[in-house]
Amino acid sequence: MINSFFFWVLSVDDNPSIEEAETETIQDSNGKELDTTEGTSDEEPYIGMQFESEEAAKVFYDAYATRVGFIMRVDAFRRSMRDGKVVWRRLVCNKEGFRKLRPRRSENRKPRAVTREGCKAMIVVKKEKSGKWVVTRFVKEHNHQLVPVPTNGRRSMLLSQTPDEKDAKIRELTAELQRERKRSAAFQEQLDMVLREMEEHSNHLSRNIEDIVQSVREIESKQVALPKR
Repeated sequence: MINSFFFWVLSVDDNPSIEEAETETIQDSNGKELDTTEGTSDEEPYIGMQFESEEAAKVFYDAYATRVGFIMRVDAFRRSMRDGKVVWRRLVCNKEGFRKLRPRRSENRKPRAVTREGCKAMIVVKKEKSGKWVVTRFVKEHNHQLVPVPTNGRRSMLLSQTPDEKDAKIRELTAELQRERKRSAAFQEQLDMVLREMEEHSNHLSRNIEDIVQSVREIESKQVALPKR
């Protein structure tokens, strides 16, 4: 059980970073190079565009978003009913949808900036039987101002963002932090389970030893009680 637990911990797949989208070779979390030769950051998505993997599609659309002037957000997905693997993914603009209105806890609290504007821009990629990921839908138009960023200026992107975009980025990082906390909680739960099993095993051994000691004492008592011939 302990060995399987540590194997499970080591095999957990971290979310791959797409920060290095402009480099020629990009690796996923398992160290495998992602094939992004089907599209470059200077190319516009189109229906039928193919990628070797879901991650390659994410890398391409993120680079495209940076060049055009918006922030990509990984949105909905669908899993295969056969094996549970993701076979459909929607990548959207970070201004997609609308924020739910919630009552303010304090009148003195500064209202949060509006970051969702109902933008419809997106691409949808689907995994085909061949294993390729194909763009099945592409919406180009945005309903807000775009702020293009040079591909070599990705690391200075936060400096060129508007307050709304910075707020959106903070939200994305906060969501990522929450996911990491959930993952940490899962590790802790698994560790607690292993410790409980170890404790139960230790208690079981203690009971066996006590039984053996008791049996030896009973045998010794019977031998003492036997009359000497």
